[in-house]
Amino acid sequence: MQAFWEAYFSNYIEGTTFTVDEAKSIVFDSALIANRTADSHDILGTYSIVADTDEMSRTAADPDEFLDLLRARHATLMGGRPEIAGSFRTLPNQAGMTLFVEPGLVAGTLREGWRRLAELDTAWERAVYMMFLVSDVHPFADGNGRIARVMMNAELVAGHQSKIIVPTGFRIDYLNALRRLSRDDDPSVYIKALRFLHDHTAQIDWTTHDTAEADLRSTNAFEETNDAPRLRLLRPVRPNG
Repeated sequence: MQAFWEAYFSNYIEGTTFTVDEAKSIVFDSALIANRTADSHDILGTYSIVADTDEMSRTAADPDEFLDLLRARHATLMGGRPEIAGSFRTLPNQAGMTLFVEPGLVAGTLREGWRRLAELDTAWERAVYMMFLVSDVHPFADGNGRIARVMMNAELVAGHQSKIIVPTGFRIDYLNALRRLSRDDDPSVYIKALRFLHDHTAQIDWTTHDTAEADLRSTNAFEETNDAPRLRLLRPVRPNG
């Protein structure tokens, strides 16, 4: 069930919000939600990638393969939006005060960024770096956060480690950590945030839908982090301590 929740939360924190029951109908019954066909395909596309262990075990052997892998996964993820799926953006992109890489420099920046992976020794390090690289370059018109998390988790799966899932209840912390690294060149909060999420994800009981949902609810994973007072994301508590 981990892949379902991964797809659910990865879309939810980007504003593609469904109830859990709606998301289950989309993923397991292919029941697209009325008037939200493209959004429904976003959930399906994300799930089809993250539920495929073979696909999530693939990593690139060279910069060109990295670009091909990135575009192919984006094409699947955003298959409900064929006008942008799998294509690098052609217009400038900005979020708040952050201006992302110019369109003509996207491919070259990604290639050079991929080459830096060779300096990193562990799957954890590569995953943390990969997520920031894709997120900060922002190569696509839409779906950048989702594809960045897919690429991050592919590094972890290839290294036989637990994935990292960013639940709704950690959205503000996650985005603030990214902004601090991007705008202030301070990676400390970002690294701590992903380490916490790595531990949190590894400790959830993903055996069944019910066990996973119970753990997620008990840790405040579904809390809307724009609400006040804000609840912190917790680690699961087991009866045996």
